[in-house]
Amino acid sequence: MKLQRHGTIACLALTAVLGLSACGSDNNEPTGSASGSASAADCATGTLNAQGSSAQKNAMAEWIKAYQQKCAGTTVNYEPSGSGAGIQAFIAGTADFAGSDSALKEEEQPQADAKCTGGKAIHLPMVIGPVAVAYNVSGVDNLQLKPATLAKIFAGKVTKWDDPAIKADNPDAKLPSTTIQTVHRSDESGTTDNFTNFLSKTAEADWTFGKAKAWKAPGGTGSKGSDGVASSVKGADGAIGYMEWSFAENAGLKTAKIGNGAGEYAELTAESAGKTIAGATVEGQGDDLKMKIDYNTKEAGAYPIVLVTYEIVCSKGLAADKLPLVKGLLGHAASSQGQAELTELGYAPLPESVRTKVEAAVKNLS
Repeated sequence: MKLQRHGTIACLALTAVLGLSACGSDNNEPTGSASGSASAADCATGTLNAQGSSAQKNAMAEWIKAYQQKCAGTTVNYEPSGSGAGIQAFIAGTADFAGSDSALKEEEQPQADAKCTGGKAIHLPMVIGPVAVAYNVSGVDNLQLKPATLAKIFAGKVTKWDDPAIKADNPDAKLPSTTIQTVHRSDESGTTDNFTNFLSKTAEADWTFGKAKAWKAPGGTGSKGSDGVASSVKGADGAIGYMEWSFAENAGLKTAKIGNGAGEYAELTAESAGKTIAGATVEGQGDDLKMKIDYNTKEAGAYPIVLVTYEIVCSKGLAADKLPLVKGLLGHAASSQGQAELTELGYAPLPESVRTKVEAAVKNLS
């Protein structure tokens, strides 16, 4: 019930922020043409194997379920192995497409392109996932953290919850002397890449470990996948970790307000995440829709830690028996209906200006 209500609020908020035209209410009362827009005409049979980002696991599960219900004779397997593993599987030819919370590295792009006869590997932004900083500290609610404080905590420079740096951010809170237990991803992850990118862009004096898919700071506990991090935080008093928002929601964890470039502490909501998304720019060329997010956004009320999950797929050169299935599934994901399905899962839909470009790029796959 909570997520359903959350979804409705999220959709209304995103309508206001991004001018979205489709809301989740469509799902409750499907009407002929609206609900069928990505159904029978785009159905294909066969098996699709994809893997990568665990941040989009819940989104992909929803899309696969909806697509397989519409399209008999279809099997779609998505393994949430982490962004790094997904890219390697795509390069190795064992994944028909990869989910990644980071764009291909400069050295990975030609390797991925080599799998696309006559084409290139392109990035299709499909899932907007705010990154939550979730915590489990007895007696502490409404925690708020500046980027510099967050960097000190995850760098191991701040080790107790009643440290002066945390007190300065939370002057009215009763903070215990509990030892801080940081939890990070043990596998290579685009969530880690985005989180460390945020720290390196907003707190460079306190975060000296750069940005990378692999966690490089000392100490802390490593857990596999976003669900693993959420489980570890839930199981230990004094724990704090970063994970895609839907996993914090599903685990019932408290999330911190994060300082933004406007000097405010922003609560994580669909609306506040949408404000940061709306300011992102597309960097890629043609159907390659790589995006750049401004982590120092000065937009009032904007929650600044937001990631985009891309589906990395061949623009041309897909196997003839896989092409209709890839276009069918990703076409559903990029549709207004497919994006509206995300609001109840703790994700934010794509801004309509981006969604229409993604939809057009999927149709161009060959």
